[in-house]
Amino acid sequence: MFIGALSIPSLYITFMATIEESDLSGKSRSLWLKSMATLEQGNYDHAISLLEMLVKQEPEFLTGRKALRRAVIQKKKGEKKARFSLGGGLSTISSKAMLKKDPKEALVELEKALVDDPYNVKANTVLFEVASKMENWELAQFALEVIKEGHPENTKSLHLLAQHYLDRDDPEKAAEVYSEIVNRDPSDLVAAKGGKDATARASMRKGNWESEGGFRDMLKNEKEAQQLEGESRAGMTKEQMQVQLSKALAEYTNDQNNLALVRRIAGLHERLEEFDLAAQFYSWAHHLSEGDAALERKAAQMAERASERQVIQLQKEIESLDGEARATKEVELAEIKAERSAQMIGDAETRVEGNPTDPQLRYELGNHLVNAGRESDAIPHLQRARNNPHLRTRSILLLGRCYEKKGMLDMAQNQLNEALSELLTMDATKKEVLYTLGLVSEKKGDHEKYLECMKEIYEADYGYRDVAHRVESSYD
Repeated sequence: MFIGALSIPSLYITFMATIEESDLSGKSRSLWLKSMATLEQGNYDHAISLLEMLVKQEPEFLTGRKALRRAVIQKKKGEKKARFSLGGGLSTISSKAMLKKDPKEALVELEKALVDDPYNVKANTVLFEVASKMENWELAQFALEVIKEGHPENTKSLHLLAQHYLDRDDPEKAAEVYSEIVNRDPSDLVAAKGGKDATARASMRKGNWESEGGFRDMLKNEKEAQQLEGESRAGMTKEQMQVQLSKALAEYTNDQNNLALVRRIAGLHERLEEFDLAAQFYSWAHHLSEGDAALERKAAQMAERASERQVIQLQKEIESLDGEARATKEVELAEIKAERSAQMIGDAETRVEGNPTDPQLRYELGNHLVNAGRESDAIPHLQRARNNPHLRTRSILLLGRCYEKKGMLDMAQNQLNEALSELLTMDATKKEVLYTLGLVSEKKGDHEKYLECMKEIYEADYGYRDVAHRVESSYD
């Protein structure tokens, strides 16, 4: 559990705002373009050297710093576990001592350390502190997001990131991070409360409730607020949720325009796995909220889950049939799948049109297009979603599958290798990337790489898919 926050000394206060590529001087821009060309050629050592020079010249250029971090990760591709080599004497300097330095000088030293180990918690935490002192909030955020990517189990850093999101008025992201902490440590009551508060804050902002006097003022009384909090507890049994739903529906008959009540009913239907009804109430809540994008997405997700359940039930029914009855049901299933796919793509396209800069919406649309076999249409959406650190690996994985389907096996390998180089922990995502890379390598005729991928999964998870059979049969 994390308690407290970092205090940052007031020495050497230097303000540093992030600049864009268009703000680079002629010499720096030339260096940037050269480093990108070198990186595309796979010459990581030279690219890293150029990018180190660039961020030293242009410490405000965050895009260059991000490119440097990715170049280092690519260079370390294949390493089982990165070890932090502090270099430059940083191991003898405390965090407090680093913060007493001139911030730009400290940035140079930190980048040297991060070239040795881009995911190092200590170095990135100090980078966060230095950037915060300079009031470069984007760089501070980047430092914490790198820790999250490399060490998702480090809940202390996740707490810092969640608080940073809150400080920057991004409660939705804060709620996501708090949720991840609770999933890892259900006993972390600070994260549980933080997640609940962040979710409420996000809802207030979207519904413009803050200007109306706050969330509780939107409710009829304090008793109702306490009731809502009690009902949100995850520990309710199915029977208790049904009782709460009956009460809420009784209230709904007298007040069908109460947004908080409608959201509560939708949430209870969702938790009871009554997805079709949940979709209807989330859709009505979206209407009452006058366009809350989160509620629109929830309604779509519930509709998808209801449709998915219908498909699964029909598939089970088909398994028990034969002859003409089976053929008829199979045609029905194909029609339902096609209709479901078209509906999901149409809804996703509408959401993207309404908010074209949202990477999550781009990813969802790309995913639906891939499932529909429309790889060429999916690629541009996935490429844009890939720029978001939270969606990066999943987007790259789907891009790899797109290239594989189109017969572009070398490009599929490149994408999957890139995703693999950024995954240090053997979790479900890494296993999926390894497995897909193995299949692509097999298609490409690269038997050595194929077996390398399968064996790496085999060593960590014997029961994963058909990996055991693939590895053991290679010894026959």
